[in-house]
Amino acid sequence: MIDWIYFFDLCGTAVFALSGALAAGRHKMDPFGVLVLASVTAIGGGSIRDALLGTTPVFWIQDHNYITVILVTVFLTFIFVRKPKRVPRYILPVADALGLALFTVIGVEKALNLELSGMTAVVMGLITGVGGGIIRDLLCQQVPMVLRTEIYATASIMGGICYTISLHWGAADMFALLFAMSTALVIRLAAIRWHLSLPAFDLKTPQ
Repeated sequence: MIDWIYFFDLCGTAVFALSGALAAGRHKMDPFGVLVLASVTAIGGGSIRDALLGTTPVFWIQDHNYITVILVTVFLTFIFVRKPKRVPRYILPVADALGLALFTVIGVEKALNLELSGMTAVVMGLITGVGGGIIRDLLCQQVPMVLRTEIYATASIMGGICYTISLHWGAADMFALLFAMSTALVIRLAAIRWHLSLPAFDLKTPQ
């Protein structure tokens, strides 16, 4: 029987590695830079999560399939995406949104397997979903998306809540998995499509 959680985890790794590789291409990095950015985007959030949960060695050290997926993704990106400037601008945010949805559920699932509270599980899902993107954006000298007014972390939180509640109410694992990922993905894609955002905290200094 297929381990769907593991399968989606590897899919999320590939998607986030692609996101990091495309971001590196936009900033004209050399091949090593592309590999580094793809790697930190793909495994950064999960590494922070495992360190906080004390599940060491972290997942990608125990299972080399994650590194293999990153290397293959970077290699295929070099072959099929020769001119990053010609890649449609929506590809990077859409890939990032898909990775966010996948990794959010993975983080929640891992915390719940350790019998932690639902609230803690949602936070772990958030860290898993946004951690790699934060590192990627900082290395690209950009303000991380999670710190802007864009609806990003909110999508991850809602996905994590949906997954936790679905399991609590006795829903089948696959239903809870797909429901949570769909929720996070739809919210994030809607925010991208219609430029939805949270109100900014604008603290004006008295003159």
